[in-house]
Amino acid sequence: MAEVIDFPEKVGPFAGMKHVAPYMAVQKKGSIINISSYTAQIGQGFNHYSASKGAVRAISRAAATTFGHQGVRVNALFPGIIETPMTKSLETSKELLGRLVQATPLQRLGQPEDIANAALFLASDESSFITGAELVTDGGFSAQ
Repeated sequence: MAEVIDFPEKVGPFAGMKHVAPYMAVQKKGSIINISSYTAQIGQGFNHYSASKGAVRAISRAAATTFGHQGVRVNALFPGIIETPMTKSLETSKELLGRLVQATPLQRLGQPEDIANAALFLASDESSFITGAELVTDGGFSAQ
């Protein structure tokens, strides 16, 4: 059994892949799904946040090419604004919340289940020929 190491959140994707990918490579199969953000693709505000999520984007693509030869798939999800404790503060500004919903083609905030379902697809055998992909789950916001 691998040793459990407590890493700061900022190195999570790197540390996770570093410690999990070798076990998957031995089995010649596996699926790693990193969570980035739509801000990594559009660079909207949140400068340090966008930059860190851009790093997740880059490391996921690099890992896909590195580990693919060993049967390990690496993909990234790019959630938009999802109703979570992190976005709870948006409820205090009904005007801002309304603008964000209106700016989203699907006219709603995302739900945690939206991200979970996308991750389940990428983890499943139905996506067995997908690696290095970036699945944007933002209700169409970044398509504009």
